[in-house]
Amino acid sequence: MTDERTARPPGARSRWLALVLICTASMMIILDGTIVTVALPVIQADLGLSASGSAWVINAYLIPFAGMLLLAGRLGDLLGRTRVFLAGVAVFTLASLLCGLAASPELLIAARFLQGAGGALASAVGLGMVVLLFAEPRERARAIGAHASVGAAGASLGLIAGGVLTDVLNWHWIFFVNVPVGVVVGGLAAVVLVADRGPGLRGGADVLGAVLVTAGLMLAVYAIIATERHGWVSARTLGLGALALALLVAFVVRQATAARPLLRLRVLRSRDVAGANLVQLLTVAGMFGFQVVVALYMQQVLGYGAARTGWGMFPVAVVIGLVSLLVSTRLTARFGGRAVLTVGLVLIAVGLGWLSRTPHDGRYLIDLLGPMMVAGLGSGLALPAMAGLGMSGATEEDSGVVSGLFNTTQQIGAAFGSATVMALAAARAGELHAAGIPAAQALTSGYTVAFAIGAALAALSFVISITLWWGGRAPSAGPAEAAATRAPIDV
Repeated sequence: MTDERTARPPGARSRWLALVLICTASMMIILDGTIVTVALPVIQADLGLSASGSAWVINAYLIPFAGMLLLAGRLGDLLGRTRVFLAGVAVFTLASLLCGLAASPELLIAARFLQGAGGALASAVGLGMVVLLFAEPRERARAIGAHASVGAAGASLGLIAGGVLTDVLNWHWIFFVNVPVGVVVGGLAAVVLVADRGPGLRGGADVLGAVLVTAGLMLAVYAIIATERHGWVSARTLGLGALALALLVAFVVRQATAARPLLRLRVLRSRDVAGANLVQLLTVAGMFGFQVVVALYMQQVLGYGAARTGWGMFPVAVVIGLVSLLVSTRLTARFGGRAVLTVGLVLIAVGLGWLSRTPHDGRYLIDLLGPMMVAGLGSGLALPAMAGLGMSGATEEDSGVVSGLFNTTQQIGAAFGSATVMALAAARAGELHAAGIPAAQALTSGYTVAFAIGAALAALSFVISITLWWGGRAPSAGPAEAAATRAPIDV
C-alpha cells in the first residue's frame, strides 16, 4: 500500500513538472541572496542607510534563512512537505512585494527578515521532495543534478539580475520580479504536487530541540556576520560564539536523549552524509567569497558598472548549470559521487589559486575569465555529487530534516566565507593603503588574499574527502549510490 505521506505525482510527466517548479522556487530564493549585492549602493543612497544599516539589508535575510532550515525541514516531515513548501513560497512572495514597496529602511529590513523565513520553509524541504519524487537511481541523479545546477548558478545569476534591473529600471524591481514568479510557481505547485500528510506535530515535535537549534544557528550566523564590525577576537564576538556553541551542544545532547528527536543522530553516522556536509561547509565558504570578491574587483578596481559586472559573471553561471545538469550526473553514474566530488574540489582549488595571481590592471578575458571558468567547472562537478552524498541517508520519514541539514551547512558556509574573506581582504587592503600603496593596488592585494583563502578552503575540503573516502577501505555504498554506480551512462 502506498504511504500517503509521500508527495509523488502519479505520472513521469508530473514528476518532471514538479521538479521544474521546485527548481524554479529554489532559483528564485537563492538568487535573492545575491541579487541585493550589486544594488546595495543604490539602495543605501536612496533610503539614506548607514553602513551598518546597509549590512542589515543582507543580514536580515541570511539570519532567519540559515537559522530556520533545520526546523523547517522537520516541519515538512511532520506536517507534509508539500504544505510547508507552498507556505514558504507564499510567505517569500508576499515579503518580496513588501520589499519592493519599502520606502523606509525599517520596512525593508523587516520584509527581508520575512523573506528569509519564507525562503527557509520552501528550501528546506525542496531537496527532500526531489529525492522522494525520483526513486530510480539514474532519474534521481538527473533530478539532483538539475536541482544542484539551479542552486549553484543562482548566486551568479543574482549578480546579473541585480545589475541589469538596477541599471535599466530601479532597485525596487529586484524584489518585484519575484512576485509573478512566486504566484505562478505557488499556483501550479498546488495543483501538480500531491498533498502529503505527515504524522502531525504529535509524531515528533521536539519543541525544546527546535528552540535550541534555531536560536543557536541564528546566533551563530549573527556572530559571524558581525565580525566585520567588531572583529573575530572581540569580547562581543567570542561571547556570542560561545553562547551559540553552548546552544548547539545542548541541542545535540537533547537529540541523543529525546524520545522523538528533531534530528536523529544516526543520520550523521553515515560517512557520506557527514562528510558531504562538512565538505560543503568549507567549499561553499570559499566559493561564496569568490563570487562576492570578483564582483567587487570588477567594480572597485576595473571600474565596471553594475550591469557589466553582472554580465561578467554570466559565463560562470552557464558553465556551472550545464556541467551540473549534463556532465556531473553522468560521471557520477559511471564513477560514483565520491570520485566526481574529489575531482571537482581540485578544479575549484586550482581556479581560485589562479585568481590569487590577478594583477591590479587585470584584463577580463586574460586574468578573470579563465580561472573563473575552471572554478565554475569544478563547482558544476562537485555540487550535484555533494548533494547526492548528503541526501544518501534520507528516508521517507526524515527526508525533510536531512534536506534542511544539508541546506543549513550551505548557508553557514556562505555566511562564514563572506565574513572571513571580506574581513581579511579589507585588513590587507587597509594596511597597504596606509603604507602609501595606491588604492587600486591595495584593494587588489586584499582581494587576492581572499582568493587564496578560498583556494585553501577548497584544498582542505579535498584533503577531508581523501581522508574520509580514500584514506582506507571505503565504506559500503548505500543502495542508491551502489545502483547509480553500476548503472550505465544513459544518454
